[in-house]
Amino acid sequence: MTAQTVEGVADKVAGLALKPGVEAWWWWAFIPSMGLTALLAVAVSWLFAKGIGVWGNNHPVMWAFDIINYVWWIGIASGGTFISAFFFLMRVSWRTALNRIAESMTLFAAACAALYPILHLGRAWFAYWLVPYPDTMGLWPQFRSPLLWDFYAILTYVISSVLFWYLGLIPDFATLRDRAETPGKRLVYGLLAVGFHGRGEQWRHYRATYGVLAALMAPLVISVHSIVGLDFAGGEVPGWHSTQFPPFFVFGAVLSGFASVLLLVIPLRRLLGLGAYVTERHFEVLGRLMLTASICVGYAYVMDVFSTFYGGDPAEHRQFLDRLTGLYWPVYWATLLFNVFIPQALWWRRVRTDPAALMAISFLVVVGMWFERFNIIVTSLHRTAMPSAWGDFHPTFWDYATLFGTVGLFFSGFLLFVRFLPVISIFEMRELQASGETP
Repeated sequence: MTAQTVEGVADKVAGLALKPGVEAWWWWAFIPSMGLTALLAVAVSWLFAKGIGVWGNNHPVMWAFDIINYVWWIGIASGGTFISAFFFLMRVSWRTALNRIAESMTLFAAACAALYPILHLGRAWFAYWLVPYPDTMGLWPQFRSPLLWDFYAILTYVISSVLFWYLGLIPDFATLRDRAETPGKRLVYGLLAVGFHGRGEQWRHYRATYGVLAALMAPLVISVHSIVGLDFAGGEVPGWHSTQFPPFFVFGAVLSGFASVLLLVIPLRRLLGLGAYVTERHFEVLGRLMLTASICVGYAYVMDVFSTFYGGDPAEHRQFLDRLTGLYWPVYWATLLFNVFIPQALWWRRVRTDPAALMAISFLVVVGMWFERFNIIVTSLHRTAMPSAWGDFHPTFWDYATLFGTVGLFFSGFLLFVRFLPVISIFEMRELQASGETP
């Protein structure tokens, strides 16, 4: 029975999760990822022991790698939700092969993002002060603080993402439970399936709940990154107080999300033998979507220049010219090159369907989106409205250790997902195959 048949889908995808051993490539990826995760643990421990001064943050650049990485990770997470929730509501068939990977990417990227606002507090053990609780200490959270906006945005997003991801897995957990050969696996997958047996009433409740969650996640992905943009738009810092920041941040989140999905899907397709499900059509569609998002980001960059010089604020003019020719000029020009100019190659179908070219462009876009966050945060803060308050930012070893440590945390979690859970939604793919549609 081939993987193209209805039962072949379950045989192939469930077999990947239930097989007793792992292939060598998985260990070659997992061990370095765990090494970087250990580096993150060391970096966080050192931060707690010595304080926030181990980072390069200093006056006037009080926000730096911590908030850069927060915005970068939450952008990647938002792009995954866009694929999973929006295209589910639009009943797009090709989504079926990608939604589980996109949702898992969202989950682990949001977990990485959630670390940074807590670490940025300095005294992370008091993070619960952000939560409204009985006023026994005479201290309520400052509801006008953008940091509090971040807290509620990321908390809502993480909880919703976990529920959406887990709910989508329940029918597949039931499939793994019924196919598992050992009592231990049957017990674990049976507990995760929470009594799901595929009866008509269960399916009716399941589809209604999943549809409601998708309808909630679709606007949430817009609102979460809009709130992140409002963190900056609400500040009186040259280069920040711009009403275009909420949509600007959403455009960037979608672009980095599409690029990240491609970075994960292309190697998994080859390593796991998923060519029957993840086809050239998926590369074509994701390439077009990434091109569209790149054009939107380019439009936002143009409007940023226009609004700066249309206004009459000398500090805004000086700050923008510093981006072009100042200390961090390579970061600004790399941002334009990676996020706008290089993705224009996706106009050609030959590029959109070439896995190597897509991998290269996607990687540069992900790096370019990190550079964009660096531009927004560091180059704005280090040249404020008052020249007497100017100062430069120089990242330390611990800044880089925390950044690469969260990259390790992301890939460690994602590789565990690849090993023990279905990377493609079995029940949705079976329905698609049964209906005669192509993924």
